Amino acid sequence: MHGELMRRIYQALPPVDLLIISFILFLSFIGVLTIHNPNQLAVFLGLNIIFSTGIIVLSQKEHSAKILKIIHDWYPAPAIYLIFKEVHVVIQAMGGKDWDWLFIEIDRFLFGVDPTVWLSRWTNPVLTELLQVTYASYFFIMLALGVELYVKKEYEKYYFTLFAIVFGFILSYFGYLLFPAVGPRFTLHDFNMLKSDLPGIWLTDGIRDLLNAGESIPKGAVNAIELAQRDVFPSGHTQMTLITIILAFRYGVKCRYVITLFGALLIISAVYLRYHYVVDVLGGILFTWLTLWLAPKVIRWWEKR
Repeated sequence: MHGELMRRIYQALPPVDLLIISFILFLSFIGVLTIHNPNQLAVFLGLNIIFSTGIIVLSQKEHSAKILKIIHDWYPAPAIYLIFKEVHVVIQAMGGKDWDWLFIEIDRFLFGVDPTVWLSRWTNPVLTELLQVTYASYFFIMLALGVELYVKKEYEKYYFTLFAIVFGFILSYFGYLLFPAVGPRFTLHDFNMLKSDLPGIWLTDGIRDLLNAGESIPKGAVNAIELAQRDVFPSGHTQMTLITIILAFRYGVKCRYVITLFGALLIISAVYLRYHYVVDVLGGILFTWLTLWLAPKVIRWWEKR
């Protein structure tokens, strides 16, 4: 009886809800196997149960009230960040070794140098300021695409964009789980010297501290490398930015040129600011293709069910 009820609920879920709940269940399963602190595991599983239940309730009530429909259509934006934090918890609990050594060797094989070290000769405060600002525009360019489609009531395009972006994030999270790494700012450079090595003008330090906090590194942390999220390969910034640019031109949104300008600088900044190896960017390009190739196939498969 309960199995039949769950099957009906699952079949009634829109693709993006199904995707998010399925990944939450996957993380919960991995959490049960790896999180040994009973209190931490209880909180982890409790939050996932509440989160999943909330999604199911919203999906069932989306047509009964306009505000619930809006919440249902936009909840993936904060949800994807919360899932990002859960991926971090699971990776820390797994306790595996970082794969930075492999990415460093691939970069050296491809270029004969460490690209972030080579780029150090070209750094200057004005360029650093510009690229740090554009790097922080990551979520805003995705939101710009979504908002324009939503305001224009082009809902079919909006829902595919939403699914593709969430699907892309989840694919990148699998990359983090399989190949955890911290990036060149820790391995090839002194993280504690970034402010003096890569100084900006007005906004750089504040943005950098904010982004570090978002990646579980509080300001002044003495053990930053132990706290940092393992979110290097593939470069999610590259992957999600390229997905956004491609869909912006596919749908002819007015902000597509602004998105492209910020997006191009953002991808450059990922290496310049020492967040990523070049191989991460190449991985982001590959995952962009994989996302946009698989996303419509997954949606069609689910709609047939």
